[in-house]
Amino acid sequence: MPAPSDTLPEIELYLDALWTEKGLSDNTLSSYRRDLNHYAHWLRNTGRGEIRQAQSTDLQAYLGARMEQGQSPRSTARFLSSVRGYYRHQLRENRISVDPTLNIDSPKLGRPLPKSLSEQEVERLLAAPDTDDVLEMRDRTMLELLYACGLRVSELVSLQIVQVSLNQGVIRVFGKGSKERLVPMGEEALAWLQDYLSGARGELLRGRPGDELFPSKKGGPMTRQAFWYRIKIYARRAGITKPLSPHTLRHAFATHLLNHGADLRVVQLLLGHSDLTTTQIYTHVARQRMQELHAQHHPRG
Repeated sequence: MPAPSDTLPEIELYLDALWTEKGLSDNTLSSYRRDLNHYAHWLRNTGRGEIRQAQSTDLQAYLGARMEQGQSPRSTARFLSSVRGYYRHQLRENRISVDPTLNIDSPKLGRPLPKSLSEQEVERLLAAPDTDDVLEMRDRTMLELLYACGLRVSELVSLQIVQVSLNQGVIRVFGKGSKERLVPMGEEALAWLQDYLSGARGELLRGRPGDELFPSKKGGPMTRQAFWYRIKIYARRAGITKPLSPHTLRHAFATHLLNHGADLRVVQLLLGHSDLTTTQIYTHVARQRMQELHAQHHPRG
């Protein structure tokens, strides 16, 4: 259900308030904008009126239309989150007297296990770039940092040179909601980063000043889509056939730490999760791996 491109002014006012209050990312705000836009235009096109005057029955009819078009429970839950926030904002501003979302339940979602890679698969992926090539040397360093630090791809591509402390071996990361955290790099990733900074980065910038730690081929900022495209190239080169996502190495980082005995709260801090329950999903992955190892190696497995 593609959203129309024109946004109603009252929706933009709500999104501005949301950005000010919660500091949500551009990607999250864009998703909310698409959801609310589509709902508002559906209400108009079906003769149900304006979004601010919508009733609970209108919302239920829209949810039914989404279901008929095959929308997933996860996307429906995201829509309900955006529309609930919108109506609560309207209530606070005294623009409506009743919240039409009050008696609407969100769909029940299972917690899917994150797709991860084995340690051997990670090693093959990291070794895939040809480090004699300037771009691939950059990519090898990015992959090393992605795995060593458990970064989101968006955090990685937005890193600035001032966020790196080679002496302390840490990077300063700004995550969701601009929350700051310090993440250690580890000896291997630090060594790759030092080699990259002493050679390939300067070649990419071609003598021009630049703040980006990992500039693009043209010397400017790199997009997460571009880097994700390159990860898929290296995965094919490494013979990795399982489905990947931009978070695959982040999942591997968390799972492998737990497999080797790391404390869950430490992993939470390194990942930048505000809630421990978000991190706990990795314990299921680690437990599954431990059961496999027990069955494979224990005399009575």
